[in-house]
Formats: sequence, C-alpha cells, structure tokens
Amino acid sequence: MQQHTGLMNSILINYTLKFELSFAPQYKWTSCGKCFNVKTGKQIKQVYNNGCIGYSIQGKFKSLKSLRTQLIKIKEVAVPF
Repeated sequence: MQQHTGLMNSILINYTLKFELSFAPQYKWTSCGKCFNVKTGKQIKQVYNNGCIGYSIQGKFKSLKSLRTQLIKIKEVAVPF
C-alpha cells in the first residue's frame, strides 16, 4: 500500500497578451491566438455557432469577423524599475 506524501505537482504557463477588446478590456488575446478573461482568470474557448466561429463575450456570441474590428493593441505600461 502506498502512502500519499501530500506533495502537489504544478505547472506554470506564461502567455504574452497582445490585444484586448475595445468594449470589454477584460477579454485579451495572446500572441498565439488564445482568448482569456483576465477578470476571472479563465481561458475562453472558441465555439462554432450557426456556421460561424467565435467566442462567448459577456454571455453573447460574437463572431471572429466582428471581433477583429474591435481588437486594439495593449499599450505598454511603464514600470519604475
């Protein structure tokens, strides 16, 4: 019988955020194309709905075509160090 030592393994992944939505800045896209809600800390999955690929943004489906026009580049934040 094996004893559980109580140690937990974890993996940390860092993403570089490049774009955000102009009307909902908590939704951000990475350089590799993944979408995250930084307010909740969750990745938003792409969905297929009525022949369109898109995301569920604030509870409503938005197609990639409509979202691309609303993306803005994230501004660099000046840090004192």
